[in-house]
Amino acid sequence: MSEPPGAAVSLAEAPPPTDAPSRPLAAQRVLPLRRPGRRIATAVVLVLAAQFVHGLVTNPFYQWDRFGYWFLRPTILDGLLVTLEVTAYSAVLGLLGGILLALARLSRSPVLRAVSWIYVWAFRSIPLIVVLLFLYNFSALYKTLSVGVPFGPAFFSFDESKLATDIVIAVVGISLHESAYAAEVVRGGILSVDQGQHEAAAALGLPKGYQFKRIVFPQALRSIIPNYVNQLIGLIKGTSLVFYVSLLDLFGAAQSMGSTYPGDIVPLLMVATVWYLILTSVVSVVQFYVERYYARGATRSLPPTPLQKLRIAITDLRARVRREAAV
Repeated sequence: MSEPPGAAVSLAEAPPPTDAPSRPLAAQRVLPLRRPGRRIATAVVLVLAAQFVHGLVTNPFYQWDRFGYWFLRPTILDGLLVTLEVTAYSAVLGLLGGILLALARLSRSPVLRAVSWIYVWAFRSIPLIVVLLFLYNFSALYKTLSVGVPFGPAFFSFDESKLATDIVIAVVGISLHESAYAAEVVRGGILSVDQGQHEAAAALGLPKGYQFKRIVFPQALRSIIPNYVNQLIGLIKGTSLVFYVSLLDLFGAAQSMGSTYPGDIVPLLMVATVWYLILTSVVSVVQFYVERYYARGATRSLPPTPLQKLRIAITDLRARVRREAAV
């Protein structure tokens, strides 16, 4: 008896598909998903980068011979040392001031909270160049400074103009300015610590100072460090403003030599640019390792270092070449 039209055919009687693989699945080559947009974008970026490098190297306007002449000149290196000195002092003092301001902002005293808020509001509103110029002319407002009883006798006084050297003015001005920003960075890091950590420390009966030093602040550093290092990079570049208070830092030295040798202005600016790139790159490397250190216990595995990433990339490349050669 014949099957009616349209009747289902059993699986046992079904013919095998014509596109069945002739090799086992393990021997088949897996083709990656094609992404033409990514390849086109990569090609465009490489072409633009090659054109930029070509123009940078071949353009005679940059005067690379004069760049090499000025790069390690004593005048430039002296300015670089001034930049490093001002940056180091200002970074430490700015961070310490920011910690004190953040603690005052988080305290229960309304006076401390109000004073801290006003300080942060004022110094974040006033440009750094205005602060430096104001301090530079501070001796015209106050000839002498004294310490004593308000509206009463002074215990001792000193001449402000003798203490306020150019580097002191630069460090004090930048530190006052940076403390306002560091205070918000530190306060945000402290607030990022889970409230349960505070409650657990309080349940153990630990003193407030010990809770902050051993429990709260180490955890807050994971949030503070990236933001403050970013602030530190801005501080390195911000030191270029001390040139306007008669302090010859790296930028000031380049500007001074540029006014003496007008034909070398562009090479001198390139010298200052390269030195700033080197300084910020060193700070970024230090940031990576400090962040990696404080990531212990917060992540299951520490992020690989640049050398470890290079080794992994080389290993993956070798494995890929072997697979393609085997096929």
